[in-house]
Amino acid sequence: MTNTKNSTAIDLAYIAVFATLIIVLAFVSIPVGTAGVPIVLQNAAVILAGLVLGARRGFLSALLFLALGLIGIPVLAGGRTTLAALAGPTVGYLVGYLVSAFVAGAIAYAGVKSKPATRVVWFILAGIAGLACQYGCGTLGLMFRADMDLAAAAVAQVPFLLPDSAKVAVMVIIALAVHQAFPDLARRK
Repeated sequence: MTNTKNSTAIDLAYIAVFATLIIVLAFVSIPVGTAGVPIVLQNAAVILAGLVLGARRGFLSALLFLALGLIGIPVLAGGRTTLAALAGPTVGYLVGYLVSAFVAGAIAYAGVKSKPATRVVWFILAGIAGLACQYGCGTLGLMFRADMDLAAAAVAQVPFLLPDSAKVAVMVIIALAVHQAFPDLARRK
């Protein structure tokens, strides 16, 4: 029984730490694009949560971060709350945070016990899939909240491709290093 309590407490600590990391990275925001969507580090931190913690815990980290914003804590870029962002063009990205953490975590953890070279491929695929989820949900959000058609919403993603790809590459490197340093982390999924 004590082992289960310790396991739950450790999982909660991991989830809280990553939710905090996501919130802290809200302070890095560069306005860009035509739809009013800034370049942020939060989206990369959400993917990192999935890569490091796995699907369930990564998802719960993103959920905790968004839930804190729903109760009025300014957790988003520009000091916005989740509640304020729900009516804006970034709502799709917020949904994408939940999906991307889960998807990136599921894919990464499918390959976490692979040989090192194969593990790198799994993590790269996980990072790309997580980012694609954010873009897909973000595109839908722009279509519904910014009255864009599919083509315009998809084109609005273009300014983010290069910086987001670089951020995800860094997150993959960090996640691989964390798993190498803490191999038991994957057993706690």
